[in-house]
Amino acid sequence: MSEKDKTKTDNIYANQLDKVESFSFNQRVVDVFPDMITRSVPGYNEIINGIAELSSMFAKSDTNVYDLGCSLGAVTLAIAKGASETPINIIGVDNSNAMVKRCRDKVSAYSYARNVEIVEGDINHFECKNASLIVLNFTLQFIEPEKRQSLINRLYQELVPGGVLIVSEKLKHEDDRVNDAIIKMHHNFKRKNGYSDLEIAQKRTSLEKVMLLDTQQMHHQRFHRAGFSSSSLWFQQLNFASFMAIKD
Repeated sequence: MSEKDKTKTDNIYANQLDKVESFSFNQRVVDVFPDMITRSVPGYNEIINGIAELSSMFAKSDTNVYDLGCSLGAVTLAIAKGASETPINIIGVDNSNAMVKRCRDKVSAYSYARNVEIVEGDINHFECKNASLIVLNFTLQFIEPEKRQSLINRLYQELVPGGVLIVSEKLKHEDDRVNDAIIKMHHNFKRKNGYSDLEIAQKRTSLEKVMLLDTQQMHHQRFHRAGFSSSSLWFQQLNFASFMAIKD
């Protein structure tokens, strides 16, 4: 059975639940994840394609490239394809056993991903060695806020000079009026992709204690504190964005 055949429609929150449990990357989410992410995240495919392009620019020969919080390997495979002419090792890391198992199956189906390893581990304690590119694609927002600065500090140290950190995140905005308007636009995006108001409301409840958002300014301040001399927003659609930070 192909990976495409394994993908199911996301209807986890389609029926009224007696209790909405906090969101986790369990087997049920793994089974619907490709459908969930593309119907929920504006610009997701553009971010994946952009990371592939950036990897062709910044991945350096004889270094390691890391996809931290790799889920089902969309970024991992994008890097493998984008930097296919560069001799690198690509390591995808995720703490969900169900994600890791499915990701390994998916990666093994692509001939250009021979230099890819998928590892089960906690990125808060995972050492990135000789890294020219590190990607956190919608991963940092699930890390406890008090641990985020120390994680970015460590990743800065683990990058080689000229190395790049890419961080994609859902953002909150400092102005409540702007924040409310963009949230409404995001909900409309999800409705256009077939989600009901009940699904939107229950999914939001499931995420409210596990996905804690930062502002754009908070991200730039965190990069600066870690030691990055340059950081920039390279993509944004509604409240979903991706940053790059370069180490001198």
